[in-house]
Formats: sequence, structure tokens, C-alpha cells
Amino acid sequence: MDYIFVDSKDNVEIIGLVEDYNLVELYIDDKEKEKQVGNIYRGRVENVLPGMEAAFIDIGEGKNAYLYIKQALPKGMEKDKKVNIGELIKKGDEIIVQVLKEPSKNKGAKVTTHITLPGRYVILTPYSNKISLSRKIVNTDEIERLKGIGKSIIKHGYGMIFRTKAAGIKRELLEEEYNLLIDMFKKIERERNFLPCPKLIYKEIDLSHQIIRDVYSERVNKIILNDREKYESILSFQGVMFPKLDEKIHYDKDFNIFYHREIMEGIKTALNRKVFLKSGGYIVIDETEALTAIDVNTGKFIGDNSLEDTVVKTNLEACEEIARQIRLRDITGIIIIDFIDMKDNKDVSMVLERLEECLSSDRNKANIIGITKLGLVELTRKKTRNSLTSSFIKECSNCNGSGRILYRGIDN
Repeated sequence: MDYIFVDSKDNVEIIGLVEDYNLVELYIDDKEKEKQVGNIYRGRVENVLPGMEAAFIDIGEGKNAYLYIKQALPKGMEKDKKVNIGELIKKGDEIIVQVLKEPSKNKGAKVTTHITLPGRYVILTPYSNKISLSRKIVNTDEIERLKGIGKSIIKHGYGMIFRTKAAGIKRELLEEEYNLLIDMFKKIERERNFLPCPKLIYKEIDLSHQIIRDVYSERVNKIILNDREKYESILSFQGVMFPKLDEKIHYDKDFNIFYHREIMEGIKTALNRKVFLKSGGYIVIDETEALTAIDVNTGKFIGDNSLEDTVVKTNLEACEEIARQIRLRDITGIIIIDFIDMKDNKDVSMVLERLEECLSSDRNKANIIGITKLGLVELTRKKTRNSLTSSFIKECSNCNGSGRILYRGIDN
């Protein structure tokens, strides 16, 4: 059974998605810590560093935001080495930017000038006239149908990206959402000229609304909430874009994640360095600032036939758990997987295909780069928010995050 839950208590919301009785996504929304991803600001350029091709923008949120200037250029110009960064953007300039990544402990938010407004089926790209589609839409006929719809409804030169959920959706519904997003953008355009600087001019909907907007589908059997106000707010989504929502949404004032075994087991697993597989094997996950390393081991699994058979079975089972843990922990950036060594190239290909298949259900798709010369599998996954461990785990004041105990007498 698949369901979404929103557990609200003490100004904190814990939002999660359970699929086939396994917790696969979990998010923490602390209302005292304002989220910035998706927000649009009128900001002021505080500093320009041509040598880094970067600018730092005051958006009124404490730390200055980081803008990679080359990515802010129109398509084609970003590769032009003759472009003078200092002439494109100057200190004191006022610009409109949107937050791509949340600020971290040491860095401000990452922003872009390429504004996008997401809907359930369509993402509006007002500064581009391109019509694009999610890479997860692979049916040729559907690709052509959506491109045709896009060409027939586009106006004002505002481009669009059809999301995965757009597949099979009627033209009228897609056009209705596209027009709603245009109205929203025009409101932003009007307000940008009358506000002080720096200033927030568009705030993304809160996290629980985002998750339900992006995850809700026929597979979702129910949505459980324990906050009456939140229940009424999400119920207002009811309509052609969210059919049968009133039948699936449930208000339960006594709902508590601590009384749900599959949720608590999922959380505990996501916070452990070692994750055991059903066969007796296990994976070890080490997150660092630069990358995440995942090691696969046979553990207690001895298999039935040969060593090679045992190794392949462990690696195949590990693929499913690795994909789930990447999604659940929201691991991003560079991910290195050290599968148990396999001699046969057919086995290697089979494991990579299984890994790609398991990763395909992730909304934030991980890209398999390939296998390094040392036999390690390399992935990348886009970062938008901080990982799950940063919400649940604090750095130890004694070891400062090293996770080791000094030999007695060393620190004297």
C-alpha cells in the first residue's frame, strides 16, 4: 500500500511517502527555519568575482546568495570566452533571482536568473521559448503529442517543460495549468517594480503541499494528516488536477509516526551507517562533504552454488536497497558505489541495469556516469536541499564529527 503522511507537532512537520510498506521519502519542515528553494527575490549585487565567474547577491536572508554568472547568460553565450563578466553584471545592480539550493552551514543559497514556476504537469520557463519534456517520458507517440500541444498553446514566448505526470493528460488540462502559471508570473513581473530591494517577491508553497503536488497519483491510496488546518488547506487542491482527493485524504488527530512500525524502521535504517540486506549481506554508507561512498559486502550470506553466484545475488539485492537509501536519505552530489568484484562482464552489465531500474522511481533522478578504472560505479544526483542526516544528526562536540575516540593520553 502507498500513502503519504504529514505528522504536524510543535511547529515541525514530518512528511513522508511509504511505498509497498517501505518508507522511501522523508522530509523535515521546521517552521522556524524558513525554506528558500523556489523562492524568487529582488536582490542587489554585493560583489562580483570575475576570476570565479560568480557574483554574490543580497536577497535579504542573512548570507549573500551565490550566482554562477555563466549559467545566468542566454543559451550559447555561456561558452563564449570573450564575454566580459565585469560588464555583464556590476556591484549595485538589482536583479531577479530564484533559489536553486538551500544555504548550508558555510555557504549561502545558490540562485539563478532563469526563473521557473512549477505546476503539477507543466513547468513554466518564461525566459525561454523552448518546449521540453521530462526524460522519463519515452513513448515516441506521447512525446510527439505533447510537443504538438506545446506548440499550439504557447504564448508570449513563454516556454514550458512537460513533467512526467503530463503523459496521457488531456490538452485542456495542460493548457489550463499553463495559463494559470502565466498569470502567476505576470503578477511577479508587476510586483518586481514596486518593492524595496532586497525583497522576497514570490514564495514557494510549503513543503507538504509541494510533496503532495508532485507525488499524488492513482498509486497513492491515502493521505494522512493530524492537523485540521493543514487538512483543510490540502483539501482545497480538490479538482480536475487532483481527482478523488476527497476520497483519499484522511484527518486523524491521533496519527503519530512513532506508532507506525514501517515508518520508524525506515527512519532508523536511514540514520545507520550499516544497512543489512534480507540475505544477510549489508551495505555501508559514508557521507562526506565532497561525496558519498557506498560499500557492498556479502556479510553472513554464503549462497547456494558458487562464489560468483553469491557475489552477483548480493550485488543485485544491494541495488534495490542502495536506490531506496539514496532516495530516503536524499543523498546528492557525487556518489561512489563499491560493488563486490565480478569477473564476468555480463554480470557487471546485469547489476548496472538493475541499479538503473531501481533508481528510475526516484523523482530526483540519479545519473549513472559509468565505472571508474578501479571498478567503482559513479553516480551524480542533483542537490536542492540538505540531506536527511543533517536534520536528524548533530555533530559530536567531543570528536567534531570524526566518529573516532582518541587513544588515551594523546590529547594530554
